[in-house]
Parts: sequence; C-alpha cells; structure tokens
Amino acid sequence: MAEEKQLTHQESLELITQMLQNAKGHFHTSGTSAILWGSVVGFAGIMSFLQRMFNFSIGFDVWLVVLIAIVPQFVISARESRNRRVLTYEESWLNAVWMVYGFSVFALLIYLQVVPTISVKMFAAEGKTLLIRNNSTKEVTAYYPFTLSASSLYLILYSLPTLTTGIASRFKPMIIGGILCYVFFIISLFTPFVYDVLMNGLAGIFSWLIPGLILRRKCLKAKMANV
Repeated sequence: MAEEKQLTHQESLELITQMLQNAKGHFHTSGTSAILWGSVVGFAGIMSFLQRMFNFSIGFDVWLVVLIAIVPQFVISARESRNRRVLTYEESWLNAVWMVYGFSVFALLIYLQVVPTISVKMFAAEGKTLLIRNNSTKEVTAYYPFTLSASSLYLILYSLPTLTTGIASRFKPMIIGGILCYVFFIISLFTPFVYDVLMNGLAGIFSWLIPGLILRRKCLKAKMANV
C-alpha cells in the first residue's frame, strides 16, 4: 500500500510538471504579444516620421493601427486560454498588466483626439475664440488647441508593461527596452515632434519587437527539445 501511495504521488508530480511544460506556450513567454505590439508601434512611429520628413501622406492617421492591434491581442489571449490547462500566478497578473496597457493606449488615443475638439466647442459656447498671431506677418488666425509633446506620454506608457514583464521574468532585453523608453522620453522633451514620433517607433522595436523575437526563438527551441 505504501509503495502504491508513493507511485501515485510520483505520477501526480509528473502530471503537474507536464502541465507546466505545456503552459510555456503562453503569449508572454512565447513573445507573440511583444512581436505584435513591437511591429505596429515600430511601423507607426517610423512611418509617421517619414511622412513628416518627406512631406507625404498615406491618407489616414497611421497611429490607428495601434487600435487595430488590440483586436488580435484579445484573439491571442482567448486562443491561448483555451489551449492552456495551467495559468501561473505570475502569468495571470502579467495578463492583467498587458490588458490594462491596451486599454490605456486606447484611452490616451481617444483623449488626444477628443479633448482638442471639445475644448474648441466649450470656448465657442462661452463666446470665446482662441487666436494666434504670427510675429513676422502680424497675421492673426484661429488657434486649434492640441496636447504638446503627446508622443512623450506614449513613451512613459510603453515602459510600464515592458519593465514589469522584464523584471518579473528576469528577461534583460525587456528590462533594457523599458529603460530605453525612459531615455527616449527625456530626449523627446527637447526635440521637435517629428523626432518624437521616430523615438516612439524605435521604442517599440527595442522594447517589444526585438525581445519578442528572442523569446519566440527560445520558445521554439524549447518545443523542439520536448518533442
């Protein structure tokens, strides 16, 4: 009876170990989420920079691709949840961090789009109009308010899930990427907007795309080793 009890205990440990091995396919550890966000932010930042530097337009606000990326993020989350039998405590709160990050990006985009328009309407309702004068020509025109250095706010936001994931997972590429976000943020305070959007793109590449590709390579090697 004692031997049978010991065997059952061993089988339980082996089952738990196997389940934990299967859990390694989660999109945080596999790099899928990081690759997704790194690609869209990197593309949006660099394309936005090129449009302003070479004075051309693609016909829509390229940063809207960040909103579109939220959809596959939820699809990935749902798919991985169905395929997983175990979710560790660390992974569960990392899920929450990235989900909140997605909502926060969405909220900031809405803020930057809505607040200037609403502000103009509020001033108009009070019988007020914002004006700006050109000191050279003395011409006075209507002033449309906007958030100064809005790209700097994104850089702060990018660092939160990056550093959190890097520190929790002890993954140096993401820790470095998160620190770079703060470095780019400080630089962006002293540079024109055209270079701010470039730093946003670079932040996406160094914080997520490159670390995500590294994680993906490790994940594929682990899967091949377990075959």
